[in-house]
Amino acid sequence: MITTEQLKDIQEREAALCRYLDIPQKQIELKEEQLRTEDPEFWQDAKAAEIQMKKVRELKSWIDGYKEVKNAVEELTLAVDYLKEEIVTEEDVDAGYEKARNLIEALELKNMLRKEEDALGAVVKIVSGAGGTEAQDWAQMLMRMYLRWCESHGYSTQIANLQDGDEAGIKTVTIKVEGDYAYGHLKSENGVHRLVRVSPYNAQGKRMTSFTSVFVVPLVDDSIEIEISPANLSWDTFRSSGAGGQNVNKVESGVRLHYKFVNPVTNQPDEIVIENTESRDQPKNKENALRLLRSQLYELELEKRRQETAKIEAGKKKIEWGSQIRSYVFDDRRVKDHRTGYQTSNVQAVMDGDLDAFIKAYLMEFGGEG
Repeated sequence: MITTEQLKDIQEREAALCRYLDIPQKQIELKEEQLRTEDPEFWQDAKAAEIQMKKVRELKSWIDGYKEVKNAVEELTLAVDYLKEEIVTEEDVDAGYEKARNLIEALELKNMLRKEEDALGAVVKIVSGAGGTEAQDWAQMLMRMYLRWCESHGYSTQIANLQDGDEAGIKTVTIKVEGDYAYGHLKSENGVHRLVRVSPYNAQGKRMTSFTSVFVVPLVDDSIEIEISPANLSWDTFRSSGAGGQNVNKVESGVRLHYKFVNPVTNQPDEIVIENTESRDQPKNKENALRLLRSQLYELELEKRRQETAKIEAGKKKIEWGSQIRSYVFDDRRVKDHRTGYQTSNVQAVMDGDLDAFIKAYLMEFGGEG
């Protein structure tokens, strides 16, 4: 049975969310944005219309999310009163409390995803480290983990490029993740993931350590303008390999994009190389590769912006690409995030895509940082 203090805490958190999210203002904005969609010429510019509809959907999502929280807290408050009259049971009250608390925590977490890029889809690139077959097997395990997480959250995924390992596993894979706030959640996975296990590929049954890098960038959409200089762009074509059947290998449908530019973060000449073998249609693969290029250029602009606005605070941990962020120790049944300290002993659940607790711990600690 919940206490008076627990009920008060839930009510205060609901009221705080209303203030933080500025729900009354969002309701005014929603009416204004919906009025724009009623213009008879609204759909004549399809691209502008879709951007406008995205604004409407986002505002509505915040308002509906808060309404759900408010209704759950009101139902819980009534249930506590009804319990005194024996209209409901203690179990009913406890169930109402769990429902309200879960809804509040979900909305509080979403409120941590306030940056422009957080609402976008994501591009997840996994690259096996040194260590041959063992590292390549680890990369494939991570690919499965992220695909399972995406599936459980209703995100659609496409493999943009996959290179098989020499004997087992994969050398690298690029996954496009479509859906609202995919990047906001998956940005917590940026960095080096360390595996410690008794290797099935070692005849002596030795304990082996493997490393795999995960890079996550926002998947840009048509609402974001990224300038690409055609003069700096060149293409190669090649025969695709891997999944897709024998027909894939008969034509050069795979494309490799080279883009030379001045990196806005380092101010030095740089090159981005992207391979795409998503479909058997070469023009479609070129289109997909350009979208991935725009995503990487957008991430570099964001990084430049973060560096320009960041305030250096002594004693704070830095979250940088290439840092070892998490260890998966199979025989000790432990997965630990080194940035937040969060850990679990349910290794199998994590490898099956149960990453929410790690993502939440990261966002609650670092979500507000620039």
